[in-house]
Amino acid sequence: MERPKNKFLEELAKGLRNQTDLENIIREYESHIDEILIESFDCQDENAVMDRLIERLGSPEEIAEAWNEELSVTPSNMKWLFILLNVLFFGGGSILTLAHNLYQWEWLSTIWNYLTAIPTLIAFLYLFFWALLGYEIGKGFGHGGRALLRKTFLLSLIPNLLLMILTVFHIIPHSWFAPLLTKTFIIACIFFTIILYPVSWIGYRWGRKASI
Repeated sequence: MERPKNKFLEELAKGLRNQTDLENIIREYESHIDEILIESFDCQDENAVMDRLIERLGSPEEIAEAWNEELSVTPSNMKWLFILLNVLFFGGGSILTLAHNLYQWEWLSTIWNYLTAIPTLIAFLYLFFWALLGYEIGKGFGHGGRALLRKTFLLSLIPNLLLMILTVFHIIPHSWFAPLLTKTFIIACIFFTIILYPVSWIGYRWGRKASI
């Protein structure tokens, strides 16, 4: 059943000729076509096999149209979007921490007390952010997004590491983070930082599969 496969990939390659990552995209779809052909080993009708490929993956024209629409979302734009979101996350937290320790506003203390009471929930929401980062890169750039994921991860991690360094060397007073800054909380922060990349990688794999 190589004929339906080759025909499908040839038509897809024509539609994706403007894609810089053409070879990787074709290779990705080829692997999925091979899986479908294995499932369809009992079918000897080439037209039926082609119909099954289109049913599962979409027509080559539809796939090419979807990929070409994503050309406007460049790797650079995607990378800086998530870096900016992470900076905003840490910037907002820093401003809240600074304001809480400099000003004795009742409403601000209420917000601070509420947030410090749910550190686990905040940590899991932050993990979700990193999973979303991987998912969007995988969905938007497929196999070619692997290098982009690593670069985006390393740059986005800078605020996290900077905050840890400033806190460990007492440049930021520990009292500012009361009652959060306990040994358990520090260990939890280190653990969550270690698993950020695996979480992003899982999101990337999920997104890459969803792009097919």
